[in-house]
Amino acid sequence: MTHIPTKIRVSVQQADFDAGQEMAWLKQDRNDVGAVVSFIGTVRQWLPASQADQTLTLEHYPGMTERVIHEQALAAQQQFNTLGISIIHRVGEMGLGEQIVLIAVVGQHRQATFACCEYLIDWLKTQAPFWKKEKNGENGTWVQAQASDEQALSRWQEKLARMR
Repeated sequence: MTHIPTKIRVSVQQADFDAGQEMAWLKQDRNDVGAVVSFIGTVRQWLPASQADQTLTLEHYPGMTERVIHEQALAAQQQFNTLGISIIHRVGEMGLGEQIVLIAVVGQHRQATFACCEYLIDWLKTQAPFWKKEKNGENGTWVQAQASDEQALSRWQEKLARMR
């Protein structure tokens, strides 16, 4: 059997995405995929439902953001020995229920594939160079990573050290 190289794709974009299309791309022309794992993050309501004009705005530095995420995806692929990763992260203003982020990972085995996907979302939540603002009408608040997100990433540092 011919070795098919790892696929990694990172896109930071305003447009919505089709998760099925990304997973199909990852599996295309491959017979060695035994697991497909994905995570989709959406804009959730953070204020009472009566305040329905809630939006989330994400900003970034074009070029730098994609490069940093691609480097992390490549490192994760090597660490977890997966076959492919697609990360799409939206920027701009989004309303409640809209998709924000997709992480899709393919691998030969489910445990490593799940772990890679989970690690990448924990990393994105705390380390990726995005600035997030929650707005309700004209009022907005810049959002920082939560302590629980930081704790999730620090647990990965310990796990990754044991894997080496």
